[in-house]
Amino acid sequence: MKFNADEIASVIQHEIEQYGRQIDVREVGTVLEVGDGIARIHGLTGVAAGEMVEFPGGIIGLAFNLEENSVGVIILGDYLAINEGDEVRAMGQLLSVPVGEGVLGRILDPLGNPLDGKGPVSFTERRNVETIAPGVAGRQPVHEPMQTGLKAIDAMTPIGRGQRELVIGDRKTGKTAIAIDAIINQKNTGVKCFYVAIGQKDSSVANVIRELEQRGAMDYTTVIVSGASAPAPLQYIAPYSGTSMAEYFMYKGEHCLIVYDDLSKQAAAYRELSLLMRRPPGREAFPGDVFYCHSRLLERSAKLSAELGGGSITSLPVIETLEGEVSAYIPTNVISITDGQIYLQPDLFFKGVRPAMNAGISVSRVGGAAQVKAMRNVAGSLRLDLAAFRELEAFAQLGTDLDPATQARLDRGYRMVELLKQRQFTPMHVVDQVMMIFAGTKGYLDDVPVDKVGAWEEAFLSFVHSKKQDFWNLLDSSKDDKDALKKADHATTKGLIEALTEFKASHKI
Repeated sequence: MKFNADEIASVIQHEIEQYGRQIDVREVGTVLEVGDGIARIHGLTGVAAGEMVEFPGGIIGLAFNLEENSVGVIILGDYLAINEGDEVRAMGQLLSVPVGEGVLGRILDPLGNPLDGKGPVSFTERRNVETIAPGVAGRQPVHEPMQTGLKAIDAMTPIGRGQRELVIGDRKTGKTAIAIDAIINQKNTGVKCFYVAIGQKDSSVANVIRELEQRGAMDYTTVIVSGASAPAPLQYIAPYSGTSMAEYFMYKGEHCLIVYDDLSKQAAAYRELSLLMRRPPGREAFPGDVFYCHSRLLERSAKLSAELGGGSITSLPVIETLEGEVSAYIPTNVISITDGQIYLQPDLFFKGVRPAMNAGISVSRVGGAAQVKAMRNVAGSLRLDLAAFRELEAFAQLGTDLDPATQARLDRGYRMVELLKQRQFTPMHVVDQVMMIFAGTKGYLDDVPVDKVGAWEEAFLSFVHSKKQDFWNLLDSSKDDKDALKKADHATTKGLIEALTEFKASHKI
């Protein structure tokens, strides 16, 4: 009986190929110790930093520390279900989350799992949680307005699409309220919104979601929740997950707004992980790379170049200060990364000035480029005028006699402060904002009692919308004209003066 060598070789080759498919060639390690959201693993010598590993029961971990004799892993789930001696497998891939239209209107955890009881998330694509930010050549200057609907912010510290504007202040000064108003104001603009709640009470997040639902904002909003009861690893990765979901739309040429509420709690979670992993503590016990932790996150917010589609991510990171200490480590870090900050002052908040923005410290480094031309024309000096008014107000409290000119400046300042107040969840259209700031800065409110300014504003806007809608439409269509409300002979200037004169003649307060 003769054997055909080629047949034998092909059979052996086939068996080898099948054999390779049957065995699991992934690396395997053993849990040495586990606790407080981290585990030390023996083995996994070829695992990469940031690679996913799988514990028994499908619990996922991330390789965090690569040491000589062990691997430090952060556990993205219930670490109490993991025991010493359990087998751990490297998965050979980086952590990713589902992205696409299916995530809009959903409440998710940082891994993309639904928390709203509406069934699984429908998606066709996943994106890595950690991706490299677009480079300088892939960006363009910020030039399109991202209206928040808040007069004080849109007039004095405007935010543009692709900008990173920090919202900073003590607890309970209205930081989240500003972010939620900005999300509500994106209705019918095509902007996709992402609200990342980090370390917040579940009841607070539920209130936010209820307000968004009542105002129809959940249709275009995704809420990523990693609450106060969530393990530190999930609080740490939550903002990166939200940014990955937003990047999907940015690279499709669309616009997104993302709120990180708040990054000081994310930094505390990162500090907890680092100290448990025996990384050396630095200033305020934070690890030395906490700046990189925030910079690589916030650099992913950008206005892409036209070649890349011109999409954008605008971010509103929130930082909580302790007793107004803006010079602490994390606040100064994030201030240096962002393109400006909105500082909320507790004493203004308690006086009823809401939003309680301090006009002197708050700044936008994009400035007028992120405003419609009409707003820039009427609100050019408003921030400096208000900062000067605060100083004058402090001086006037000494009880000195003031000359008529100084008293007039004080009186107008009080009315402008009153005019810039705004109730929560009532964002205002930019044309209405422009008209009111024009009326205030040009002296049309000087004879209105300070406590009646709010009522005057409502009555005037109602008058314009009921009897001067044609003029409102004209101002809306020409708000990006460089001469709008600037030149005395411009149609918008003449029309608004005429409307104000007519209203003041017929409306007595």
